[in-house]
Amino acid sequence: MSTMRTVKVDGESRYDISIGPGLIAEASLFAGVLRGKHALIVSDANVAPLYADRVEQTLRAARPALQVSRFVMPAGEQEKTLARFCECLDALASLCATRDAAVVALGGGVVGDLAGFAAACWMRGIDVVQVPTTLLAMVDSSVGGKTAVDVPAGKNLVGAFHPPRAVVADTTTLRTLPERELRAGLAEVVKYGAIFDVDFLTWLETNAAALLEGRDATLAEAIARSCLYKAEVVSRDPYEHGERALLNFGHTFGHAIEAEQGYSGAGSDALNHGEAVAVGMVLAARLSAATGRAPAADAQRLQALLQRLGLPTAIPAGLRPEALLERMRLDKKADASGLRFVLWERAGLAKLAAGVAEERVLDVLRAG
Repeated sequence: MSTMRTVKVDGESRYDISIGPGLIAEASLFAGVLRGKHALIVSDANVAPLYADRVEQTLRAARPALQVSRFVMPAGEQEKTLARFCECLDALASLCATRDAAVVALGGGVVGDLAGFAAACWMRGIDVVQVPTTLLAMVDSSVGGKTAVDVPAGKNLVGAFHPPRAVVADTTTLRTLPERELRAGLAEVVKYGAIFDVDFLTWLETNAAALLEGRDATLAEAIARSCLYKAEVVSRDPYEHGERALLNFGHTFGHAIEAEQGYSGAGSDALNHGEAVAVGMVLAARLSAATGRAPAADAQRLQALLQRLGLPTAIPAGLRPEALLERMRLDKKADASGLRFVLWERAGLAKLAAGVAEERVLDVLRAG
């Protein structure tokens, strides 16, 4: 465990993010956060065959009297539904899970979101331990306690804030990650440089090849730095009343694309979440330039980096700008005054912008 890195999330809910190789086999990381006698491992059909047995062995080593059960759902964003959420609750009921039980979310962002929401709702809130197995989940969805499911009207519209007891990010699980999913996770890594730290953006430009090759030390550095940025924001703004909204840079556009495509990104020609965010960040940067907030050269720099990382930067063919705008009107950042966007003044400095004219948004979407 000498190579393990720890990022501490402070504030109202305190927990550790542990990052390093082989961590799902470290019983000590789980022993201190399991409080009761019940644990439900929530995973999906892709991840469970690879890691669920190992995680269950580790949980039993941490707490020998622990009663462990599993809920394994089909893989894919299209499965992050109220129906699967109810099935997860049924699994907790079958386990007779008590108020001190724990849900162990083993998988990517879909599993983490759904499992966390189930933990938030079962008996009005039980513990969740996030064990992310994708780069995207390690640097984004597993940290901060935002949990949700999708509904036909939009992505993540039904959910709750429910911070984890711990996050255990085993970087060896990334070795089984498909190349497309690794690239998708890099989009969220780029986001942190785009909104907080231009020096990190430069570091990503310098290390793009190593990241794509999946070099352990480079990925671990990218994960740790990304988690540190997010931990600092979450500590100050746990319920997204202010600066935490900056973490949604590119997401207003990206979520609209995902919703309009029916959340069919995994294994299809449609964009997955990270790919949609990559496109969304480029559109947000262009909107920043179109409204006079930022230099157009910064948008071009961002686009070039994302393209080097093998990510899309254009709206998929067949998506109507007017339909995407309608999706944005249901975005969680929208309020009574209309659409709000996370835009930037330059690379490394983002701000929340209200009162952006819809015609300007349509112009950017039409230019796609």
